Amino acid sequence: MAETTPAKVYFTNLRSYGRESQLDKLKRLIRRAGIDQIDFENKFVAIKLHFGELGNLSFLRPNYARAVADVVKELGGKPFLTDCNTLYVGSRKNTLEHIDCAYQNGFTPYATGCHVIIADGLKGTDEALVPVKNGEYVKEAKIGQALMDADIVISLTHFKGHEQAGFGGCMKNLGMGGGSRAGKMEQHAAGKPDVAAEKCIGCHACERICAHGAVSFEDTRERELPNGQTRTVHVAKIDHDRCVGCGRCI
Repeated sequence: MAETTPAKVYFTNLRSYGRESQLDKLKRLIRRAGIDQIDFENKFVAIKLHFGELGNLSFLRPNYARAVADVVKELGGKPFLTDCNTLYVGSRKNTLEHIDCAYQNGFTPYATGCHVIIADGLKGTDEALVPVKNGEYVKEAKIGQALMDADIVISLTHFKGHEQAGFGGCMKNLGMGGGSRAGKMEQHAAGKPDVAAEKCIGCHACERICAHGAVSFEDTRERELPNGQTRTVHVAKIDHDRCVGCGRCI
């Protein structure tokens, strides 16, 4: 087994003392971590982050993106903020809505000092095929073209919890977030849900959230009510040929 060198992790206390603000601390932190050692001169720099869904506060503040972009520009680079479109229904499923969402959440060129480019294009089909050496499930990763066109990629990541995968950080930000819509579909393909028909109450909530028309209610079952009477319930069924495995219905 090959020897590995432990990664160096830098962190700072974000409390502000004296004249140094949190943003000044962030700039000092990334310089201490070695960003000055990278040759940025006249190179396109993708700052990969999550712009947040509308109404969601769980994303990094635009000020942090501005601090990183400012350092990149000081070092001669040409930064832009980027992410790929989502597979699920929301405010980031295509480039027009995605940019609107980013701007409404504060990631405007005026606030961050650089532009937003959605890496996989208008409908999420602008992608590069990247061979995965010894890949067992995915032989070619479908990555947003703008990420592949960039000379340098910086992962500006917020950590998040997930009911199936624990914590997501840099690997998720790049591995899942950097995938085009088709790339995300491949990553979710093995996790398509089924309906426990004996428990379905026919509320149609899963049908309303599905963006791909994969849920139907053709079958019926009799359900006993608390008062002893029975009623007919239309039971959900998921068409796996249409389902993309996004998990929203769960």
